Amino acid sequence: MQFDDSVVIRLVEAIRAQYTLGWNGIHGVSHWSRVWENGMRLAEEAGAEAEVVGLFALFHDARRFNDGRDRGHGKRGAELAAQWRGELFELDDESFDLLCTACEQHTDGQTEGDVTVQACWDADRLDLGRVGIIPQPHRLCTEFAQREETIAWANERAYREITNPLIMESWVTHA
Repeated sequence: MQFDDSVVIRLVEAIRAQYTLGWNGIHGVSHWSRVWENGMRLAEEAGAEAEVVGLFALFHDARRFNDGRDRGHGKRGAELAAQWRGELFELDDESFDLLCTACEQHTDGQTEGDVTVQACWDADRLDLGRVGIIPQPHRLCTEFAQREETIAWANERAYREITNPLIMESWVTHA
């Protein structure tokens, strides 16, 4: 799958229609947009599958019931992806397995795994500044994410709630 704006917008619309938390909350659309942008940088630097990383940004928190310790939310996000695979997006079996692994295990604190899964986890962890936590290099997976300048860049964006205007315009306008 190549990223097609219309596919992403349809996914965002579908996710929003079933999302039970605040759209602009700490696990909402602005978080997803920063995870997306973090992930695209990580995918390029680490050689990860950008399509999987982008889908992770959309699905990893899409089925949360609360903004606290919501056990099983990653698994529910993976189940949502499975429900819409073939209908709203296409992904081969191997890549889909990576997406599910990344979603299901993103809160487990692991750092070892396939580089695409690692990029997903790092993309999310680099946005911890939104809740006042500075990402620690030893808790990140990829060399690029562990760099001081990468952490500083991501933390500043998270802390100041900076989002990519192009992403937010298309996601919020169409959702």
